[in-house]
Amino acid sequence: MSRTSASAAQPRREAAHNALHREDLLKGWIERLTPRLRLAVVFGGDKSVPGSVIYQSPNTRSWKSYEAVAMDIAAALERIGFRDVQVVPEDMNLGDRLRRSGVHMAWLNSGGVQGYDPAAHAPAVLESLGVPYVGHDPLNATTLDNKHTFKREAACLGFPTAPFITWSMARGPFRPELSPRFSRVFAGYDGPFVVKPVSGRASLHVHVADDRAGLPKCVEQVFDATENIVLIEKYMSGREFCIAVSGPVTSRGRELMRRPEPFAFAPLERLLGPDERIFTSMDIRPITNDRFRVLDPIQDGQMIEQLGRLACDVFVEFNLNSLVRMDVRCDENGVLNILEANPKPDLKMPSKDITSLICGGLAEAGMDYDDLILSLLADRLDFLLKHRRGTVAHIVDLLLDPTSAPAPGEPREHVAATPRSTSRTGAGHPVAALIDRIASDLNAQPAATGQPAGGRRGPATAAARAGGPDGRTKTKLQGQI
Repeated sequence: MSRTSASAAQPRREAAHNALHREDLLKGWIERLTPRLRLAVVFGGDKSVPGSVIYQSPNTRSWKSYEAVAMDIAAALERIGFRDVQVVPEDMNLGDRLRRSGVHMAWLNSGGVQGYDPAAHAPAVLESLGVPYVGHDPLNATTLDNKHTFKREAACLGFPTAPFITWSMARGPFRPELSPRFSRVFAGYDGPFVVKPVSGRASLHVHVADDRAGLPKCVEQVFDATENIVLIEKYMSGREFCIAVSGPVTSRGRELMRRPEPFAFAPLERLLGPDERIFTSMDIRPITNDRFRVLDPIQDGQMIEQLGRLACDVFVEFNLNSLVRMDVRCDENGVLNILEANPKPDLKMPSKDITSLICGGLAEAGMDYDDLILSLLADRLDFLLKHRRGTVAHIVDLLLDPTSAPAPGEPREHVAATPRSTSRTGAGHPVAALIDRIASDLNAQPAATGQPAGGRRGPATAAARAGGPDGRTKTKLQGQI
């Protein structure tokens, strides 16, 4: 090798070394937390259960508990090694349950209990209580879950989305011929139209109106089901796709790696039946393997690249910090249009016959279900440590003081939540110094992957670790603490 080639290769070696060091550091940090961190997976509480709410009210978003999926997530966390994982409902007792159980961190798997903007209720409560969580913050949760708000911001940012308007029945029955905005947005277009709730799940209460004459009845039906604003948009007649996107920290085979950009994965084509103009609700037709097609990297390489780039750009421009599933459909000219960015995609663990649109593409990314769960948790911890330090001081306490974990068999109700003092993150405090060291390592420039977004990158390189005196591997972070 020439001297020029050797000198050019040196920065690449240093970048690779830094990436390996950081991945090893983060993995060691999580390994140290697994026996100590008390986690709660939160599912949607049932308002009809006595003691869940003070007064029952309508839910603008079709309610589902997601308890079975919460159990799947909790089981995966336990397989990963976390010893104290509980599953709790989101209701008016959530804060008290978390306090009595001494929970350090939550995982939000709830779409809300009732009321308006229900997807934002649980994260808002946890923000108020000072409990960090895996999931979207209140603003992002409600922006993503309200399709009209998301589409308006997407249009302002220059993302392609189907032309649309909204209608509130507070203005009276919808009559398209009397709406100046409808005439302006849909000038020269007579149908078909898609009419759906602005906030919903699983394609419930979604209708297709063939022409303008069919719109008033569809709008009334959607409003009667949701008591909320109704979305009317142009029907996209082309192929339909979806792709997931999350933060840059990911796991393959339980080995963590940090990518230079958000992780776009599971690009799929939704397969519509002869009788389907829109994808039928999973409540009616479960997601089976014949309901989608995993895109092929050779045959569909260009589409994978377009979907991956679109997903990553949305993740960055909307300042997201948790998983979303992008639903995209082509118009009659083959141009991709964003239908929505789903903030609560199904994370059901795949079985032989039933899966989800995210898990259906995991194998192509070299991941399994437990890798997905570890990726989402590790990425969230990484984000909080680097960018929201004041929210994780009590978790850093677990790293500093091994005695802060409960003794085996100690009842949860006897374990108080770790007292928090924001002064610990101030300048000069040892906790602040430790956070600065960890954040400095995690902020090192990652090695280039050389792969485009889309979930197909090389396998994670194993991090080199020195064995401890007890024969177990010992990371640099464990040596520092």
